[in-house]
Amino acid sequence: MGRIEAVKRTIILQLSLVGLFVQTILYIYVWQRVYNDIMQSGMWRSFHRKGFWLLAAVYFILLLFFSATYGGLKVGYLKPMDVFFSQVISLLCANIVSYFQISLLSLGLVTPYPLLLMMLGQIIVAAAWTFVSHKLYQRFFPPKNLLFISGERPTEDILMKFESRKDKYNIVKCAFESDGLQALEQEILTDYDGVILWDMDTVLRNKLLKFCYSRGIRVYMMPKIPDIMIKGSDQLHLFDTPILLTREYAMTIEQRVVKRLIDIVCSLLLMIVASPFMLVTAIAIKLYDGGPVFYKQVRCTRDMQEFQILKFRSMRTDAEKDGVARLAEKNDSRITPIGKFIRKVRIDELPQLFNILSGEMSFIGPRPERPEIIQQYQEDMPEFTFRTKVKAGLAGYAQVYGKYNTTPYDKLKLDLFYIENYSVWLDLKLMLLTLKILFQSESTEGVNVGQTTAAKSKNVSKEINEGEKSEQSGKDRD
Repeated sequence: MGRIEAVKRTIILQLSLVGLFVQTILYIYVWQRVYNDIMQSGMWRSFHRKGFWLLAAVYFILLLFFSATYGGLKVGYLKPMDVFFSQVISLLCANIVSYFQISLLSLGLVTPYPLLLMMLGQIIVAAAWTFVSHKLYQRFFPPKNLLFISGERPTEDILMKFESRKDKYNIVKCAFESDGLQALEQEILTDYDGVILWDMDTVLRNKLLKFCYSRGIRVYMMPKIPDIMIKGSDQLHLFDTPILLTREYAMTIEQRVVKRLIDIVCSLLLMIVASPFMLVTAIAIKLYDGGPVFYKQVRCTRDMQEFQILKFRSMRTDAEKDGVARLAEKNDSRITPIGKFIRKVRIDELPQLFNILSGEMSFIGPRPERPEIIQQYQEDMPEFTFRTKVKAGLAGYAQVYGKYNTTPYDKLKLDLFYIENYSVWLDLKLMLLTLKILFQSESTEGVNVGQTTAAKSKNVSKEINEGEKSEQSGKDRD
């Protein structure tokens, strides 16, 4: 069975490479028909045929890199429209790099119109490739029939999320930890393709995990906070017993220096590029209601240090006249028409480049929260301060892989994934992925009406308390 699945996945991989190869052929055709003549006055004569194929290979590698980064090759893992959108973003990035490459070889800026027409053709190819690949994936890999096992906490929300991916998952039956270990083991041995272990007692979860592992049964598991901490640990070989080391601070001095250099260089470059958009936005806000252009607010960064975050004002001047902190809601009446636009395209966040340059924030890191909101979350979730082990960021792991209305507990776990697995490459990857979410409206979706900060804190209270209880019950046992 495993060999057959490996063959199917190999076919999907080969299909991915074929799609990239067709895109590269279009690039080579435009290059030969248009830019080859333009380059005759530049450095092109020194390349000859070998140099030509080398540059074609560079384009293929660029396309492969951006496609892998943005998920353009994740057929079956992402929804078809997400794969297609990732393909378009990858083509855009690769073609922008190639345009400047061609201009450099030609010793001057060249006309971009042939590349724009080429990209239109490439988008058509990407749409056809996505359609064919998705159909083949559905044929090779039908939805997996899964057994869902959970604790006592309500499961409606997570079941709805699995329901939205019927193309990949099919939950056949729901079971509960109260059924007992023996009954659950017998149920698992029924004809299922996998098991979901969702928010349950740690002792029982570990036993079921080992039971499934010993029988080669696929397991999808919700990690608890200690699981994430362990995932980022270092493996030591001091003697003949495995030891895992979790550090009090994940980043090394070298990583902090490199991260700061990246923040300074990128913030200065983006300030130059974004200055026209910032100027137009400032004028539009001022002309709309005559109020202040910028909105300052106290936020917390590393080690709970407070600072004034700077944003373009997107709400009315009396948005919080009662002094109560509120998250933005869906169709929030406090947001001005100009504010709706700048929030949608993220222009309201651009002034934070000054916060980054001054060292109060970083490009990548957990989003800074207001002190009062942190205090509310800490009443039920003391671990929320774990996010402040690193400097707050303009964008972060939770923003790339979550949504604006993702629960605080899930945001905490996503941010801990970033902190415990930090690397410079992860920062660069998240920077690239941030460009993608700028065009995805669901990432800025507000919370439901009435779901204020206090309400969200109360909703997550049971989740945290039950999680802590199950972790506590299993701390002295395997």
